[in-house]
Amino acid sequence: MATPSGGTSKRLVQYVIVRSDLIHALSWPLGAVITQACHAATAAIHLHYSDPDTQEYLAELDSMHKVVLQAPDEASLSTLSSTLREKDIAHKLWMEQPENIPTCLALKPYPKETVQPFLKKFKLFK
Repeated sequence: MATPSGGTSKRLVQYVIVRSDLIHALSWPLGAVITQACHAATAAIHLHYSDPDTQEYLAELDSMHKVVLQAPDEASLSTLSSTLREKDIAHKLWMEQPENIPTCLALKPYPKETVQPFLKKFKLFK
C-alpha cells in the first residue's frame, strides 16, 4: 500500500472470530450474532485506542479492513483466547450478559502477518 511519502505501509486488519454454533446449533438469530461481533470489535478498538496501529487503522476510516472468521464452538473460542493471551496478542473476548457466555472475540488492529499464524485454522464466517 503506497503512502503519500512514496513508501509502503503495512496492511492493518482487525480480525473478529465468531462462534458459528450460535447460529447452526443453538439457533440464535443472525442479527443477534452480528451484534456480538460489533460489540467485540468496538470494545477491542476502545481498549487499545492509544495503540499506534489502532490510531493508524482509524485514520483510514473509509478503508478499514476487517476479517470475520468462525470458531466452531465455545471451547475453540476459549482456547484461541488463551493462546492469544499467552502470545501477548491484544484482543477482547466478548461475553454475552447476563448469561456470561463467550460469543466472539476481536483483536485490536494488527499487521496481517503478525496474527495470521494464530488464526489460520479458522475459516471465513458463513
